[in-house]
Amino acid sequence: MGKGKLAKFADMATYENVFQYPFSVVEHVPFDMKGHWHEQYFHNNHPIVLELGCGKGEYTVELAKLYPDMNFIGVDIKGARMWTGATQALKEGLKNVAFLRTNIEIIDRFFAEDEVQEIWLTFSDPQMKNPRKRLTSTYFMERYRHFLIDGGTIHLKTDSNFLFTYTSCMVEHNGLPVDYKTEDLYGDKESEFAVLNARLLSIQTYYESMWLARGLNIRYIKFRLPRTGELTEPDVEIELDDYRSYHRSKRSSLDKAK
Repeated sequence: MGKGKLAKFADMATYENVFQYPFSVVEHVPFDMKGHWHEQYFHNNHPIVLELGCGKGEYTVELAKLYPDMNFIGVDIKGARMWTGATQALKEGLKNVAFLRTNIEIIDRFFAEDEVQEIWLTFSDPQMKNPRKRLTSTYFMERYRHFLIDGGTIHLKTDSNFLFTYTSCMVEHNGLPVDYKTEDLYGDKESEFAVLNARLLSIQTYYESMWLARGLNIRYIKFRLPRTGELTEPDVEIELDDYRSYHRSKRSSLDKAK
């Protein structure tokens, strides 16, 4: 039987690699480590990479193991899920991993200008009804600009055709530089990207493995976010996904959305 939610929260309150600042308390508790993650936590000058919406944190942990000369921070509001990755990182003595439990809507309160080099968005909720909530929306891009280096990298890995199409349109509409884009990340093992990133492609989340087993393509886009320039939403209607994760049917009767 798995460990209960309350027990997991009790554990995380003692974990040195977990920082908990949900929206309900962040207004009243200053985050003094903003701008000082390198010296106060990681004790090195290696690049900092965020995984936003990290879930159980297994992708954050595997990235940290794969790239020991980089620092990784998994961010999510679901603490009971995050416990899995945080516990694993402690047990394995990974010093280049941290977890931040907070709402991603206020992510810019925790990092200073130029403090983050890359962002990973792994299987984010497509938010088909609400563009403002999509983690690849211009609303969030403006927040990322507050702390991401100029021209910093953003990775989106998703099983959602809707989110992938929306993100591709947003990137093209705003002229953001694209490093790589594919609708079938694991389908072309001979591509230059696959050859150069074989170790990276070896990392899969639990749910990603499930989706691959169901025959779903994993889509991926890697682009860069310049700090200047106006960002606007693309005016395009996109066909909605005809399924939701975990074998649930879609909730909306609509066929398309902006």
